[in-house]
Amino acid sequence: MQQTLYLFQSGRLKRKDNTIAVEGEEGTKYFPVANLRDIVVFGEVDLNKKLLEFAEDNEIVLHFFGYYGNYVGTFYPREHYNSGYIILRQAEHYLDAERRLDLARRFVDGALANILQVLRYYQNRGKDLGPYIETITRFAEDGLPACRSVEELMAIEGNARACYYESFNVILAGAPFTIDARTKRPPGDPLNALISFGNSLVYVKILTEIYKTHLDPRIGYLHATNFRRFTLNLDVAEVFKPLLADRVLFSLVGRKELGTGDFENHGGAVLLKERGRKLFVQEFEEKLRTTFHHRRLKRNVSYQTLLRLELYKLEKHLMGEEEYRPFVSRW
Repeated sequence: MQQTLYLFQSGRLKRKDNTIAVEGEEGTKYFPVANLRDIVVFGEVDLNKKLLEFAEDNEIVLHFFGYYGNYVGTFYPREHYNSGYIILRQAEHYLDAERRLDLARRFVDGALANILQVLRYYQNRGKDLGPYIETITRFAEDGLPACRSVEELMAIEGNARACYYESFNVILAGAPFTIDARTKRPPGDPLNALISFGNSLVYVKILTEIYKTHLDPRIGYLHATNFRRFTLNLDVAEVFKPLLADRVLFSLVGRKELGTGDFENHGGAVLLKERGRKLFVQEFEEKLRTTFHHRRLKRNVSYQTLLRLELYKLEKHLMGEEEYRPFVSRW
């Protein structure tokens, strides 16, 4: 099974036969290229064109984060699977206002449905989340159907998430952190730092999976296709952020594995230190490896596999074979 290689230490990346060699303070470690899906770089690393050519030949995506865990960019190799037919269908669905709105609405509907599932999960464990569930249900059942533009959808989604983030203080009652409001650039408190970091991991995971399909990541629907490099991964991530990034956050903070010492202030921003990033990544990968019984497929699948399956469903929608219905957790 292919895996993600996370690099936290500084050093050098190079090709060594059929492996990627990581040279650092702890010596040189070798990773067979056949076992790698992608590489996520947090440390300061040196690499050369030969390494990038090797990554391109072996369909390995490289994601780069800054020193403090902020997403910087991606080396997205030459596409091996892109289909002119699928790209045309993507463009058609974007240029047709009605079809674009329909897809965008489906992404938001999936996002709110999974947010509600998360809230119900903790409501059943003694947290008083009724008011938040009621408000977000109203947004989902009354607000979404009434939207007549993508901008209105974005507004509904933003208001629902603002309510959802308020519920974090109830879910994490007794934890050393609270959140007043969502702040992104920069994150203004530890919970915002964790939300941003977790969301970024979901974005790059889905981007890697898009690379393995016929889809073009530059054509999104909820997030406008413009001069931004990638948008489709942001759309699909809306569905999975509550199930992956937020569940990991609740687990780590709820178990008090992360404390105030795992964060630092830097120029007005509250940022996650290396130990905290490592803990989050470890929990995140464990979540992706977790399997569950897929009712439609009637077999066990992992969350990692689920991301790819979601993209295949989107391809079928674009080809007119089957309407896209976002994955909604049952637990």
